[in-house]
Formats: sequence, C-alpha cells, structure tokens
Amino acid sequence: MIIIDRFEGEYAVCEEESGGFTKIPKVFLPGGCREGDCLAPLPGGGWQVDRAATARRRQQARELLGNLYR
Repeated sequence: MIIIDRFEGEYAVCEEESGGFTKIPKVFLPGGCREGDCLAPLPGGGWQVDRAATARRRQQARELLGNLYR
C-alpha cells in the first residue's frame, strides 16, 4: 500500500510503507484521488483507492489532532 502525500505537476508523490517516497504519473491513478488517500495495487497493474484504510488513517489523524488541543 502507498499513500498519496502530494501532487507535483503530472505526478503524485506517494509514501511507501518503508517510509520512502516514489512518484507515480497521475494517469496511472484512479480518478478523483486526493492527498491522503491510501492506494492498493491491483493484480493486473495499476492502483485502487483503499477507502477503509483511508478512513482509518483520517480518523487517527483527527484523534491525534484533537488530543493536541485538550
């Protein structure tokens, strides 16, 4: 799984599970991708948004941010 960190021109800069970063051309990503989306590889090549993983990560981020303001 990789996570979209940001977009730079025609590329998505994605964080790998190892902590490294890789650039993927936007044309190889599913439409409607956003920063923070988790992407899972498809068996035949390409990527799909893992909506469950994305929701979990966003919830964790909200909880961490909420804890900073308590």
